[in-house]
Amino acid sequence: MWQDTRSKIVSASKAAEAVSQAVSQGKKVVFTNGCFDILHAGHVRYLGEARNLGDLLILGLNSDNSVKRQNKAPDRPINNQENRAEVISALAAVDYVIIFDEDTPARLIELIRPGVLVKGGDWPVHKIVGADTVKAAGGEVHSIPLVTGLSTTNVLARIRESQEE
Repeated sequence: MWQDTRSKIVSASKAAEAVSQAVSQGKKVVFTNGCFDILHAGHVRYLGEARNLGDLLILGLNSDNSVKRQNKAPDRPINNQENRAEVISALAAVDYVIIFDEDTPARLIELIRPGVLVKGGDWPVHKIVGADTVKAAGGEVHSIPLVTGLSTTNVLARIRESQEE
């Protein structure tokens, strides 16, 4: 039976409450963030590996405005933040999704105080936003290797190439 997972899309304060409760039960909280515009197998594997590093995975999702400010491409994001949040919330690995409008997740990381901070392998640990905050609190920071050839940029390039033919 299908289950509506939109209840996993929460405010930052609601996520902080869930994290506090989880930590009080001795659970390890993992945090990651990103755009997750066109979901692909690389995203699914990455989020599964991130979730395996703890008991609860909180995902900070860049808002549409935040993505546009990153200058990924003039037409990005392809999917709006509500649709991206709904799709990503449907993954079993993800416990909560928070849409954030800032350029970085620094404020969220300070509020959530995860025990583990994760980004994809294109981010060296020393450049991961919030790494200092998490490490200072005794937490771990990981850069999970990317799956070669699987990226939203590559998917969009293949789509654009096929339209030109």
